[in-house]
Amino acid sequence: MRNLAFIVPFAAAAVLAGAAAAQPAAVNVTLGATLQNKTEELGAREVQAQVDRLSEAVSRALVDSAALEGARVDLVLTELKPNRPTFQQTLDRPGLDPIRSLSIGGAAIEGRITLADGTVQPVRYTWFSNTLADVNGFSVWRDAERAYRRFGSNLAEGRYVSR
Repeated sequence: MRNLAFIVPFAAAAVLAGAAAAQPAAVNVTLGATLQNKTEELGAREVQAQVDRLSEAVSRALVDSAALEGARVDLVLTELKPNRPTFQQTLDRPGLDPIRSLSIGGAAIEGRITLADGTVQPVRYTWFSNTLADVNGFSVWRDAERAYRRFGSNLAEGRYVSR
């Protein structure tokens, strides 16, 4: 029992040191010029929420990626389309039905990854539904969130430029 009491603090220190050494990739997301112009139409709060969701989805996908350990990921959200009218759009156009109105949504993302060794890799990903039949789910940003998840998994697998 004494041996166990002696070993436990060292084991805990080793685990914490290993976690501290593995620094996850830093993710920074900004808006492209075209999307900044559409922010008023879509709603500033909703667009900011999408910036946060993209950052969160990419960070979550890169947690276990050893290749991007210590990297800096700078992303630009260049295009964003909702599947249903945003709150701001329904305020601006009362004829839009927030439940029954449906459209093709998705997102376009560009940027660069600065790896821990200093090399820079370009990043580009675009995903939009092809038809209304491809739209599944009921949220306003369903296809954009799908694009974020797919983009994050592509980065984790080393595919930086696609579509």
